[in-house]
Amino acid sequence: MKNIWNEIEKRILVLDGAMGTMLQAYKFTEEDFRGERFKDFKVPLQGNNDLLSITQPHAIKEVHAKYFAAGADIVETNTFSGTTIAMADYEMEHLVYELNYESAKIAKEVADEFTEKEPHKPRFVAGSIGPTNRTASMSPDVNDPGYRAVTFDELRIAYKLQVEALIDGGVDVLLVETVFDTLNAKAALFAIEEVKAERDINVPIMLSGTITDASGRTLSGQTAEAFLISVSHIPLLSVGFNCALGANLLQPHLEAIANKTDFAVSAHPNAGLPNAFGEYDESPSEMAAQIEEYLKKNLINIIGGCCGTTPGHISAIAEVAAKYKPRNVVVSC
Repeated sequence: MKNIWNEIEKRILVLDGAMGTMLQAYKFTEEDFRGERFKDFKVPLQGNNDLLSITQPHAIKEVHAKYFAAGADIVETNTFSGTTIAMADYEMEHLVYELNYESAKIAKEVADEFTEKEPHKPRFVAGSIGPTNRTASMSPDVNDPGYRAVTFDELRIAYKLQVEALIDGGVDVLLVETVFDTLNAKAALFAIEEVKAERDINVPIMLSGTITDASGRTLSGQTAEAFLISVSHIPLLSVGFNCALGANLLQPHLEAIANKTDFAVSAHPNAGLPNAFGEYDESPSEMAAQIEEYLKKNLINIIGGCCGTTPGHISAIAEVAAKYKPRNVVVSC
């Protein structure tokens, strides 16, 4: 942990880009997702990207290596949907520990390989903890606004299992990301603090929310500043935003928090907004030019990409980031 604090004080750290975008290029079929082990599984598995850490580990390893080679300092594990809640869609709740453990192990192996080759530029693994497909603050039923599809305790238990597996697999950081409901995030943070206390360990935590639209609020209704205030009781490595918006539209929200926190600030925006076909058209140079505005204003410590970004985008971002100094942060962990 001390190692990543040393690095974050020296330079702007570069996070990787989209895992899903990269995996689409492999054009995996239903049979590829199943592999030999799950060839007779009772429900369709295509689209369960987390499962590929077990059935197509070579592809996951290749994606991590491409991002490290492009200049990333941190890669995220292939575990965005790695909770019992999200895996219920595929009836694979029983695999959650294994999925997270194997994903962390694969990423850590690649990180160690690159660190060994370039000891002056240590590489890190962030355990990706997604928001799940349920929300604790709002009802999914417009006819019953008091209904909740999940409880805080159910989320806490699910996140705790994921956190334990990620730590056992060797992650350096835990990344609670794409937070659209702060109550979900608080369940994840509570679970992390439980594991830290039970194991008497100190794991750095990155927290990244999502501003969902032009209103400048999360799905559960918080402004960027309100989101920051509501999570600042937890000792975080970084706080920031990812997904939903392109780099230029995300900037005002980073400005809203950068001068109000001593935590590091992170951002991994999309490659612009999706077109009519749901694809992202923003080129690496276009995205890097927008991100340079963050750097000129001294807004961030960690920068990467979300939907639609590739190693090409990360390479361009890393090149720009190398020219600037990071924000000052308070080492509190």
